[in-house]
Amino acid sequence: MSDQPQEVEAEEEELFEHYKFVADKGQAVLRIDKFLSLRLANSSRNKIQQAAHSGNIVVNGEVVKPNYKVKPMDEISIVMPYPPTDTELIPEDIPLDILYEDDTLLVLNKPSEMVVHPGYGNSSGTLVNGLIHYFQNLPEAEGNEGRPGLVHRLDKNTTGIMVIAKTEHALSHLGKQFFDRTSDRRYQALVWGDMKEDEGKIEGNIWRSHKNRKVMDVFPEGDIGKTAITNYKVLKRYGYVTLVEYKLDTGRTHQIRVHSKWIGHPLFNDADYGGDRILKGTSFTKYKQFVENCFQILPRQALHAKTLAFTHPKTGEWMEFNSDLPKDMQDVLDKWDKYLIGRELEE
Repeated sequence: MSDQPQEVEAEEEELFEHYKFVADKGQAVLRIDKFLSLRLANSSRNKIQQAAHSGNIVVNGEVVKPNYKVKPMDEISIVMPYPPTDTELIPEDIPLDILYEDDTLLVLNKPSEMVVHPGYGNSSGTLVNGLIHYFQNLPEAEGNEGRPGLVHRLDKNTTGIMVIAKTEHALSHLGKQFFDRTSDRRYQALVWGDMKEDEGKIEGNIWRSHKNRKVMDVFPEGDIGKTAITNYKVLKRYGYVTLVEYKLDTGRTHQIRVHSKWIGHPLFNDADYGGDRILKGTSFTKYKQFVENCFQILPRQALHAKTLAFTHPKTGEWMEFNSDLPKDMQDVLDKWDKYLIGRELEE
């Protein structure tokens, strides 16, 4: 065993990094903030102290303060935001659907077609561009430049609730809740097929597909990928499609979308994972036209982040937020309701 860092899986789409160290047998007694600053080249001692004050440094299973003295064979873990990118951020006056705001955090409803932060091919029009305009002179937290306040992300065409941290303490505190699985994230999705069980759990490591690097794949055996756990519960059956609630224990890139495909139920109209074709149903022309009309109404994957709950970083209060399904998804569900009623009358 040694004190060389072991990077462990990052939670919620790579916005935070998680390091583990094991101190050598001959380790001299040393403050933990100094110990870690010597081993984490991109993090200042002040940033490490902030992580400790936020409860993000754990030694032998116990949260410690910055003045903790490292001893031989101590097992140490720390949660830190990833280093920033070099993308220039330009404030833009973009409407934000804010559900709640205080001096610590902000909760909003993200629309479809909105990328969360600038990156290759998306330098403007992102949620972050709108946030830095809305916050005006709010200083960016050290180590989180380039994505101020982001604790998690949603895909461009996934709608729903997100929480934004307004302070360094809130950023670290919320990030740790997501990593420790103490937050509650629930989605609603329309998937192809009639799911056999009313509820269940999907477990399978997720990593970049070997065939197409733009999408993810499931690697159920071996050490490839990162642990991913998705719980599901059937909300309504339409025969050819099913409305499902998903509850995340982990937050991997495209987790719900790739897990759904893996169990044979791709999300309705999910082009990246094969859901943009008629996978279940009849061969009648009338039915094909019905599905094509649904695709036109909902030109994206049928996925919405409906519920988000967490402990407030400042007050300790448990907070829960819910959002209505967006119009495009609700309109498609209404069409399936009418279609289901029509089929029942015919029978």
